[in-house]
Amino acid sequence: MKSAFAVTAAAAFALALPLSSAPAQAKGCIKGAIVGGVAGHYAGHHGVLGAIGGCIVGHHMAHEKAKAQAQPLPQPPAGQTPQ
Repeated sequence: MKSAFAVTAAAAFALALPLSSAPAQAKGCIKGAIVGGVAGHYAGHHGVLGAIGGCIVGHHMAHEKAKAQAQPLPQPPAGQTPQ
C-alpha cells in the first residue's frame, strides 16, 4: 500500500516538474496536483487522474484569483462621500 502511494506521489511530481520551469503558467498547478493525487489515490487508486484534474483546477483557481486582484476597487461617484 505504501509503495502505491509513493508511485502516485512520484507521478504527480513528475507531471508537475516540467511545468515548474514556467512559474507564471504553472501557478496553482503543483499544489493542485499534489492534493488531487492524494485524493485520487484514496478514492479508488486513481492518483494520476486526480493529479491531472487537481492541476487543472488549481491552475484555474490561481488564474481567477489573479484576475480578481488585478481589478481596481470601485470608486464612489464624484461629489459623494463613502459611507
